[in-house]
Amino acid sequence: MEEPDFYKAVPELARLRNDVLYADVWQQPELSPRDRSLVTCAILGALGKNAELAHHMQNAVNNGVTPDELRGLVVQLAFYAGWPCGVNTAKAGLPIFQGDGKAQ
Repeated sequence: MEEPDFYKAVPELARLRNDVLYADVWQQPELSPRDRSLVTCAILGALGKNAELAHHMQNAVNNGVTPDELRGLVVQLAFYAGWPCGVNTAKAGLPIFQGDGKAQ
């Protein structure tokens, strides 16, 4: 996969993502990749980080989270983080919700 331009422009950010986030944080044994993905989607949705959210929702499906579980996350977010956060999370998940629900 081609690196996004911002990682090319700031290579230290790419290094930290690879060496710390993916090689350390995502490998911690306390949470499975599936659960870590679900938590990550909830946090990104609650913070309104929509640019990253769609990618992480697809990653969650690839890690075993079902589309129905993501729908449940949307409803939970709407009440605990605010309706706009729930709506934006639902929008980010549309390709998953409208597709066949399988990991890509």
